[in-house]
Amino acid sequence: MVDFPPRRKPSRKGSMADVPKDLLEQIKELERLFTVDQAKLKEITEHFVKELEKGLSVEGGSIPMNPTWVMGYPDGYETGTFLALDMGGTNLRVCEIILPEEKGEFEIIQSKYRMPEELKTGESEELWEYIADCLQQFIEYHHEVDDLEQMKGMNKLPLGFTFSFPATQNFIDHGVLQRWTKGFDIAGVEGKDVAPLFEAALERRKLPIKLSALINDTTGTLIASHYTDDTMKIGCIFGTGCNAAYMENCGSVPKIGSHNLPPEMPIAINCEYGAFDNELVVLPRTPFDVIVDKDSPRPGQQAFEKMIAGLYLGELFRLALVDLHDNKNVNLFEGQDIGKLRKAYSLDASFLSFIEEDPFENLSETNELFVRELSIRANKPELELCRRLAELIGTRAARLSACGVAAICKKKNIESCHVGADGSVFNKYPHFKARGAQALREILDWQGKRDPVDIRAAEDGSGVGAALIAALTIKRVNAGNLAGTRHAEETS
Repeated sequence: MVDFPPRRKPSRKGSMADVPKDLLEQIKELERLFTVDQAKLKEITEHFVKELEKGLSVEGGSIPMNPTWVMGYPDGYETGTFLALDMGGTNLRVCEIILPEEKGEFEIIQSKYRMPEELKTGESEELWEYIADCLQQFIEYHHEVDDLEQMKGMNKLPLGFTFSFPATQNFIDHGVLQRWTKGFDIAGVEGKDVAPLFEAALERRKLPIKLSALINDTTGTLIASHYTDDTMKIGCIFGTGCNAAYMENCGSVPKIGSHNLPPEMPIAINCEYGAFDNELVVLPRTPFDVIVDKDSPRPGQQAFEKMIAGLYLGELFRLALVDLHDNKNVNLFEGQDIGKLRKAYSLDASFLSFIEEDPFENLSETNELFVRELSIRANKPELELCRRLAELIGTRAARLSACGVAAICKKKNIESCHVGADGSVFNKYPHFKARGAQALREILDWQGKRDPVDIRAAEDGSGVGAALIAALTIKRVNAGNLAGTRHAEETS
């Protein structure tokens, strides 16, 4: 057998040798705009820590830091059958979770339903009716009941509702929507408690379901991940939006001081830190970030999220390409119809992901993508620019995302832990995890080979996490801890 030298690690660096001077200059400018160096990462993180503190204060700040009334972690011995409803940006998911007597185990059956685009900007009642209809279909299918009459005799199933939008919660089974995110903009819901709206739709159909807990997907991610790995101390979402949750001491949350809770009692905080630095003190925005914000349904809000979340990465890429094409001093897609490229939000994060994953030196797959999706035939130098732009936008998103995790670690003096992360960008975008890990090393000045804070794939927060939180709520109410429960007698 012939001994070959070690195989070279796979890479596709590309070559800039054949890139014209005008495009090379533009690539350098894009690098200047989108690169976030170590000093800037540290500056952002330091400001982030202050903003997390401000959000917990009575006065509050840009970051809501919402108390969730999830009072502690599961111990692994929660039992029972629970429904979980997950309302995210793209899909509606209904799960039935069985927590058996075996520690840390669970069984799950689930169904997904597409969230129709027209519902995102439609009428409030249409949304809740659609959700109730999906729940009815799930029960009829998985419990083999043919009509609502058969359901009337069923015991009410406790449900954990993952409502992945910023909400103020005075009680765990209620939530006042602060603002829509992720492309939703339904009139008449912001500032209202969504629980009665949801419960009314259930009641109209006489569904045997009891809302036990209204949670955020990030809080669910924290709880579900800790259920199977007790070194998990932070839950994160990097997907359509971005967010984190962690366990705080009640004594460190002045805004709930009036409840007179024991200072050391734990309470999960849903940061909603997509709103970090809405005042634009430290975030290094580009002209394209400014346009994304200006043309969004909520200008001036979710500043951090608009720079790193999957909903916006493709749009940043599109805006930069259109700007270069329209620049008379740059020859990009010269003589071609870029009508499809001019359509706002015609590209999503998967477009950039596909470009970054192109394994070929001549970027043939990227070329085919541009022809197929945009009817643009790009030459090799143009493809190299597009490749570099995708890398820059994806890398910036990953590096900025690390600032939120680092800020929580600094605030809580966490020197070592696992972080449970979920979301389409974390799970599917190439190199996102590695780039984020590198940024954490730079912010926290790690040296050795092992990263003390390790961001890992999370457990199913919006499904299993929601069920666990429903179980935890029932368990603590039965034990006499009624903090943050509105219908304590009904919850049990």
